[in-house]
Amino acid sequence: MFVGCVALATSCDLTENVQVKADKSMIFGSKSGLELYSNSFYKALPTLKNGFMQDKMCDVGAVSNTDTFIKQGAYNTETATSWSWGALKNINYFIDGCNDPKYCTVDDNTRDNYLGIARWFRAWFYYDKLTTYGEVPWFPHDIQSYQNDVMYKDRDSRDVIIRNLIADLDFAYEHIQATSSTGSSTLTRWAAAALKSRVCLFEAAYRRYHNLTELEITPEELYREAAKAAKLVIDNSGCSLNTATGKKGAYRDLFYNETPLTQEVILAVCANEKSGIFGEQNWWFNARSYGLCWSLVRSFVHTYLKLDGTPFTDAADYAVKSFTEEMEGRDLRLEQTVRGRNFLWDGKTAVADIKNLSLTGYQVIKYTLDESKYDGGAKNINSIPLIRYAEVLLNYAEAQAELGVITDSEWALTVGALRKRAGITGGTETLPTTVDGYLQRTFYPDVTSPVLLEIRRERAIELVAEGMRFDDLRRWKCGSLMETLPWSGIHIPGLEQPVDVNGDGVDDYYFTEGEVTAAPAAYRNIAIRVNQDGVGLYAEANAVAGYDLVYKTGAGDRYWYPDGRQYLYPIPAKVIRDYKNAGYTISQNPYWDNE
Repeated sequence: MFVGCVALATSCDLTENVQVKADKSMIFGSKSGLELYSNSFYKALPTLKNGFMQDKMCDVGAVSNTDTFIKQGAYNTETATSWSWGALKNINYFIDGCNDPKYCTVDDNTRDNYLGIARWFRAWFYYDKLTTYGEVPWFPHDIQSYQNDVMYKDRDSRDVIIRNLIADLDFAYEHIQATSSTGSSTLTRWAAAALKSRVCLFEAAYRRYHNLTELEITPEELYREAAKAAKLVIDNSGCSLNTATGKKGAYRDLFYNETPLTQEVILAVCANEKSGIFGEQNWWFNARSYGLCWSLVRSFVHTYLKLDGTPFTDAADYAVKSFTEEMEGRDLRLEQTVRGRNFLWDGKTAVADIKNLSLTGYQVIKYTLDESKYDGGAKNINSIPLIRYAEVLLNYAEAQAELGVITDSEWALTVGALRKRAGITGGTETLPTTVDGYLQRTFYPDVTSPVLLEIRRERAIELVAEGMRFDDLRRWKCGSLMETLPWSGIHIPGLEQPVDVNGDGVDDYYFTEGEVTAAPAAYRNIAIRVNQDGVGLYAEANAVAGYDLVYKTGAGDRYWYPDGRQYLYPIPAKVIRDYKNAGYTISQNPYWDNE
C-alpha cells in the first residue's frame, strides 16, 4: 500500500501538463513512461477528502444544510457549472498515443495493459456523465485534435454511450494484467468487471423504470450484462466477504482500518500515517462547523431486520420503542453504523451528541475513528473503500431478480451471505415470499415483488453512505423520496424528565420545552420546541405515547419537481450559449428551460 499510495500522490502533479511539455516518445516509448502518465488518471477517483461524503444528498440521511439541487428554485441552468471534459482530454490523449505506432514502441501486452487502465478511467468518466446528464457527446479521441464542427457536436444517444462504456470495460477486463494490488489502491481486472456490473445495472434499471422504450438496447440485455460481469468476479476473483470480527466488527472494520481488507475491497483510496496521507472523516462527521451533521433517519433505521430475519416493524409497538429497544437483537450492521448501546468514545461509553452533531439521535460512525484526537482537521488514518465485493453480490442479485431467474442458491450466495455476516439467522437460504408492508409503503409502494423489495432493503443497508443511494433512487424512479418530511429521529418517553438513551443506567439527556430551568446540571440539556412549524429540532407527539424527535427543514427545501427534471442535471446555460455563439446547437434536458 505504501508504494502504491505514494506513487499516486507524487505522479499526479508531475503529469499535470505533460501532454504539452513532454516529448511523446518519453511517455509512450517505455513502460515507465506509460505507468507514470497513467497514474495521473487516479485523480478522477473520490479522495480521502470526499470519499466518505458521496451520499451527503440522499433520503436516508438528515443534514443541517440541504443541497441546492433539491431546493425549490435554487438550482437552475445559470447556476449549473459541472460540465467539464478536462479529465477525458487527459485520458484520450493517452489512448491515442498508445494506438500510434510512431510513438508507442513497447510490446503489445504492455501497451494493452495501460490502454486497459485508460479505458477503465474513460468508462468511469462517462458513467459519471451518464448518471448526471443522460445523453452527452461521445469523444473517442483526444479532444484537442478535434475541429469545431466535431467539438460542438450534439449529444449522442444513451445507446451510443452505454455501448462504448461496455466496450471500454470489456477491453479493460481482458487486458489489465493485475489481479491484485497493494492495498487495492490501483486497478485490477476485477475492478473492470465490478464497474461494468454497476454501470449496466444502473442503465438497465433506468431504462426499465423510466420506460425508455425508444432505445435499441433493452433493459433485459443490460441486466444480463450486469449479471455476467458480476459473475466473473464471483467465480474467478478469489474475493470474499470479510467475516473476521476484528477490532470493530466484520462490517465496520472495512471502513476503520488503515490497511484495506483486500479480500473484499476491490478498489480503495489509501491513507498512510507514515507518509502523512490523511483523511477528513472525523472532521466532517464530528464537527458542525465543517460537516453537515449527517445522521440516519428513523424510517430507515426501522428497515434493519431483527437477528431472526423478521422485520422490526412487525412488532405492534415498534413506533414507540426507545433507542435501546431499537438496538436490541438487530442486524449487527446497525450498531456498526451508528453510535449504539455500547459505543466507546475515547474509551468511555458515549451516546449520540444530539445537542451539537446528530440531528436525529442516530449519529454515524461507519467512517470515523473512535478517538477525539482525529477530529478537527485532516487526521484520519483509515482508508476508504470505493468498490467492494459486497456491491458485486448485490448487483448480481438484483440483475437476476429483475430478469426473473434468481434461484435460492443465488439468494444464499448474495443477500443471504451478507445477512449471515450481519448475524441474521433467518431467511438466508431461500427466496423471500412475503412482502414487508412497512418497507413497501414507506419506500417502494410500486414494488410488489418480495424478492426485489428485500434486495433494495439489503442494498440500502449494506451500502449506506457509500455514494450509491441517490443514483439508486434515480434509476428506480423514486426521486420523490428525497422530499419526505420531516427527518425523523429517536423516540423519547416524555419531556421534563431525564432519559437514559443507551440503556447503560446513566441518564444522558433532559428534554425540556423552551428554556432549561429544572434539569440537573449533570445532564446534557436540550431545549426543544414542540409541535410547531419552523426549522430545526422539534419534538412531535407520538400518536400512541411520548414524543419523536424530528429535524425540520424550511419551505422549499428538499423539493422534488413533479415533472421529474431532477432525474438529470441540466446542461449549463453557458454551454448552450457557447454552442450557439459558435453556430451549433446542444439540446437541454427536459423541463430545465422552465426555470
